[in-house]
Amino acid sequence: MSEPLSKLPSGFRYYSAHEARARRVVETTAMSIFAGWSYEEIVTPTVDYYPLFEQGMGESEAQRSFRLTDGDGRLLALRPDVTTSIARAAETLFANRDRPLRLCYSATVFHQRPQSSADWLRESTRIGCELLGNNSTVADMEILAIATELLRRLQLNRSFVVTLSDVEIFSGIVENLGLDTNARDDLRRLVDIRAISELKHFLSAYASADEAAAFADLIQLSGKGEIFAKARRVITNRRSRAALDRLESLWRIIESLGWSANFEIDLGDVSRLDYYTGLTFNIYVEGLGARLGGGGRYDNLTGKFGRAEHFWRSFAESLRCNLHVDLIRGRNTHHILEASFKAVARALRQAVEIDSRIKGVLSTKGTLSNEP
Repeated sequence: MSEPLSKLPSGFRYYSAHEARARRVVETTAMSIFAGWSYEEIVTPTVDYYPLFEQGMGESEAQRSFRLTDGDGRLLALRPDVTTSIARAAETLFANRDRPLRLCYSATVFHQRPQSSADWLRESTRIGCELLGNNSTVADMEILAIATELLRRLQLNRSFVVTLSDVEIFSGIVENLGLDTNARDDLRRLVDIRAISELKHFLSAYASADEAAAFADLIQLSGKGEIFAKARRVITNRRSRAALDRLESLWRIIESLGWSANFEIDLGDVSRLDYYTGLTFNIYVEGLGARLGGGGRYDNLTGKFGRAEHFWRSFAESLRCNLHVDLIRGRNTHHILEASFKAVARALRQAVEIDSRIKGVLSTKGTLSNEP
């Protein structure tokens, strides 16, 4: 069945006249502000390998992309995300550049399925900036300052609200409950849609009724600085408490700058993107009906595309062995890489050590050499 050529596919549209001019004004203003903060523009490929986004965004989010098959049979995708591609560029194209890196972009992204009825466009423009190699509160504040400057330059200072959270609060609770990946995704979905009754029923398999009720109350906490004391009465695990402390420290800085009128804390914000590791934020404008933008910290994303992965792949192929390196926990890329090298070295030493308890078993242990 063919569609009339005058009809557009759903989720796509034209922009003309004042709409096209308004889009250009927003883009020009944003890129000008980024340049003022010393951010360098980067243009990423429109089409890239699908596993790149699956590794960066997470499987469930990557599956929303438009996928196609290359001539060699490899799976490609129309760019559903810009951050993942920039993270790879940081560890390849800019591997030898001094840190921190400041990169900015204006790019079209494509999604096959919308996240919600309000998010109906399947083609949209992403304008943003990435600060890589500075995992600190100062870096978080720089990004929030840039967002605030842009919104005020666009004369939205009386109608915008930036909501803040920290994904480690949610991750700490997930860890404390002992949830696997599938259960984590189910919990994140229920929190995201604020399905309180379903959430309590889901948690009943992992926690007591009182604990489930307390968690349901936690994700409904939003407001200003007064919510931190309320949250501490509910949060008991160390990982989530540490994240809450970081978030409160950030909030105190925002208050000291006199920005609190345009900022709020929302502990029910759980990002669907797997690469976030700390602060997350969303931007809302009065009357828009959907979030205008957002972002967050991703301390581990660049490590997924760096030289360490290439090294271990080459190492295993040269040694002709199976090698599995699992990251159980970690936030600092340097420490993660250091731990992985030490762990593999220890495992290899144990693998070639002679066990004095074993007798009469033929083995090459202790006899291997570089001689032909």
